[in-house]
Amino acid sequence: QVQLVESGGGLVQPGESLRLSCAASGIIFRINAMGWYRQVPGKQRELVAGITGGSSTNYADSVKGRFTISRDIAKNTVYLQMNSLKPEDTAVYYCNATITYRYDYPPRDYWGQGTQVTVSS
Repeated sequence: QVQLVESGGGLVQPGESLRLSCAASGIIFRINAMGWYRQVPGKQRELVAGITGGSSTNYADSVKGRFTISRDIAKNTVYLQMNSLKPEDTAVYYCNATITYRYDYPPRDYWGQGTQVTVSS
């Protein structure tokens, strides 16, 4: 069984920073990719940033230049450094990972429980 546990959300003022963390635990053969999504009430969940096994990254246009995704392979952990936060960044942020459980099993997606980020003065 694989679990993703997120931490680091909270309430900040516009212009401030937050760092989210997501650690994968359980029986893991390989983590193929990890990423962060966010969702606000009434809207679809959207990709914020992703990082592949080869450390290639991609970002939503709305966060380019402000957010940075990184991963610690040894710790099975992905981070999202969020700088210059804006009120429109307010959302529940979810960690996602595509994980291969065993070498002969197909990879599947796992999700964290979500962490609230609120940007407000």
